[in-house]
Amino acid sequence: MLEEVERWLDRRSWSVADRPLERILAAKRNTRVSVVLPALNEEATVGDIVTVIRRELMSEAVPLVDELVVIDSGSTDRTAEVAAAAGARVVARDAILPRIPAVPGKGEVLWRSLMVTSGDVVCFVDADLRDFSADFVTGIVGPLLTDPEVDLVKAMYDRPFGDTPGQGGRVTELVARPLLNLHWPQLAGFVQPLGGEYAARRSLLERLPFPVGYGVELGLLVDALHTVGLDGLAQVDVGVRKHRHQDGQALGRMAAAIYRTAQLRLSRGHLVRPRLTQFERGEKGFEPRTYAVDTEERPPMAEIAEYARRRVA
Repeated sequence: MLEEVERWLDRRSWSVADRPLERILAAKRNTRVSVVLPALNEEATVGDIVTVIRRELMSEAVPLVDELVVIDSGSTDRTAEVAAAAGARVVARDAILPRIPAVPGKGEVLWRSLMVTSGDVVCFVDADLRDFSADFVTGIVGPLLTDPEVDLVKAMYDRPFGDTPGQGGRVTELVARPLLNLHWPQLAGFVQPLGGEYAARRSLLERLPFPVGYGVELGLLVDALHTVGLDGLAQVDVGVRKHRHQDGQALGRMAAAIYRTAQLRLSRGHLVRPRLTQFERGEKGFEPRTYAVDTEERPPMAEIAEYARRRVA
């Protein structure tokens, strides 16, 4: 590990306990905090997450979060209804920036969320978390409110796989971590580089391009490094993350999108064939299934005319 990264780990890796809630609230002052939950068919979990945030972080006694928005990415279940009933503002992905046709993908939803939120600090939380704790929000928002030199904070945590501790994050260990260590060694100290829980200053997010799919976390992390430097990045231990695990086929598609995101940042060149073929056993043996690998990225939100007009207004 680079000496620079070792020093960064001492300076920029914390525990949620390092910043008591009272200290965070005292530092908040007039800073607005938005929490965004990107959601696609998460009716089983999204309501509990919204309930915890509203009860523990949006009360008169603890006014940490100013707005809580669920961006529904075309759910076919009761995600929107459950989220709204729990107290979130629910916005349909396709209703945001209708001039630009939406494409499927998590990054697309996160990018569009900047258009319908107002916080100076924007906190992203995946909507499939189980046994959700408010520490996931306070942990990653805290450094941004107490340290003006920090621009982006990622959550770190244990990721059990079923009943087995420490076996989650398979794409992280097999794809993302090798890529980062080999090509961006300054980012080798991040425990969960692909984690979906992170917070950042709007002033940073609006300057970054957003890969539309699964590559968004790696893309934002790499681009943030080049934009604000390693000392502008941090991570906070928030405990244990429990969520729904993807099957091997889905993980393969995720890995391809992440590799493509890294490839684009390494070369900014032409991709020969952005396709991934996987195999599934059918009635006649193994049958190929070919999927497109996300190749589109949204430009920095600061370059979008509607966003610029909103800022002036």
